[in-house]
Amino acid sequence: MIVNRQGSVWGLLRWQWKAAVFYLLLGVLAVALEANDYLPKAFPNLPLAVLGGALGIFISFRTNSAYARWWEGRQLWGRLINQSRHFAAQVASYVPEASRSELIQIQSAYAHLLRCLLREQKWREDEHLLRLLPADQLNELAKEQNPTAGLLAAQFLRLKQLQTQAGIDVYELQSFDRTLREIIDVQGGCERIKRTPMPPAYAYLATRLTQLYAVLLPLAVVHDLGLVVIPLNLLVCLAFTLINEVGRVLEDPFTLFWNGLPLTAMSLTIEVNLRQRIGETDLPAIPQPTPPGILM
Repeated sequence: MIVNRQGSVWGLLRWQWKAAVFYLLLGVLAVALEANDYLPKAFPNLPLAVLGGALGIFISFRTNSAYARWWEGRQLWGRLINQSRHFAAQVASYVPEASRSELIQIQSAYAHLLRCLLREQKWREDEHLLRLLPADQLNELAKEQNPTAGLLAAQFLRLKQLQTQAGIDVYELQSFDRTLREIIDVQGGCERIKRTPMPPAYAYLATRLTQLYAVLLPLAVVHDLGLVVIPLNLLVCLAFTLINEVGRVLEDPFTLFWNGLPLTAMSLTIEVNLRQRIGETDLPAIPQPTPPGILM
C-alpha cells in the first residue's frame, strides 16, 4: 500500500504509456486529416459532450465501487486486529500462565494464514507459519478445505479442554466464543470480497468507451483548436484511463500490487501485540515502508 504522496506525472505516463501514445497518435491523425481537408467543417459536438459526461459518470461509479471494496477490506482487518488484541487480553486474564503461549501462537498463526490465503500465497512455505506451528499441525490443516476455519476450530477445542483442565468457567468460555465468532465474521467478509470480483463488463465498457471518445474528441475540435488538440486529447482521455485503472487496482485489496493492503505488516502487528500481552520479548520486526513509500 502506498503510504505517502510521492509521485510524478512521468510515473503516471510510464504506467500507462501505451494508452498515452495511442491518444497522442489520434491527435496527430486528426491534425493531419484537417490539414488535408479530409474532415467536414461542421463535425457535430453535442453527441461528444453527452458521451463525455456519461463516460465520466460511468468510470467514477466503477472507481467508487472499487474503492468501497478496498476500504471495506481495510475495515475488516482493523476489526481483526482489535478482536485479536481483545483475545490476548482474555487469555492473559482467564487462562493459567502455562497455557497462554499455546493459545497466542495459534491466534498469531491464524492472522498469517489468513494473509496467505487472501493473497493466494503458498502458506505451507510461509516463514511465519513455519515458525509458529509444528509440522504435524500444518499437515493437518492442509487436509482442510478452509484451513483458517480449521485453525479456529482447533483453537476453540483447546479452550474447551482448558475449561476442564485449568478451571475456565462457562462465562469466560462464552466470552472467548463471542470473540472467535467476531473473528470468523471478519474472515467471511474478506472471503466475500476476494471471491466475488466486480463484473468484467464494467472494465470492458469503460475501456472501449474511452477509446471511442479518444477517436471522436480530436475530430470534433481540431478545426477550432488546431495543434492544441494533440495535448488536449492526451490530457482528457488519459485522465479517463487513469481513473478507470485506479478502480481496477482497488478492486481486489488483497493483492501484492502496489496499492494492496499491507497484510504482512498487519499480521505481524497482530502477532507482536498478542505476544507482548503475555510478556514475551523475542518478537519479530514489523515491516517498514520501502524507499518508494510502499508498505506490504
